[in-house]
Amino acid sequence: MRDVKILAIVGMSGSGKSVAVDYLSEKGYPKIYFGGMIYREMEKRGVERTPESEKNFREMIRATEGKDWVVRQVVEQTKNLIEAGQKRIILDGVYSWTEYKILKKEFPGELIFVAVVVPKWLRFKRVAARLERPFNTAEIQERDRSEIENLEKGGPIAMADYYILNDGEKNEMYERLDEILAEVDF
Repeated sequence: MRDVKILAIVGMSGSGKSVAVDYLSEKGYPKIYFGGMIYREMEKRGVERTPESEKNFREMIRATEGKDWVVRQVVEQTKNLIEAGQKRIILDGVYSWTEYKILKKEFPGELIFVAVVVPKWLRFKRVAARLERPFNTAEIQERDRSEIENLEKGGPIAMADYYILNDGEKNEMYERLDEILAEVDF
């Protein structure tokens, strides 16, 4: 047994995924950011990053290269980290049911999904207040619809092993994360 554990953080936009991942990264765990695969490929192809271009590119790359394009890059990076001796790895932003199934197959018994959830009104408030990529209510509703219908984002959230209700202070989320880490021997 390799004693490898991979913690995948999932949730809708504005739920607090990035805050959770940053907290775990500060503990020294390496992270692999799913969105980073998209951003790198956009840069490589000379596509300017805007909320609209990101959405269109995410959907285009999955339509032209396969729904598994992003996760294939993530699996390769994860395996490279494991080969380099990493035993604990964070995955930031599993977006689709396809990605969920592939990860479960590639890393059986090593993958733990944690969903960060929050009431919709609070998510919308947080997203509107962001400095980077803020959205108004109509824009976030459209993004939610697009991610659920086109990327099947709801599946990984529904099938998570653990849930964190992130409707309080950051320290409350951190405490819950620490409880989960201890419970799964991360």
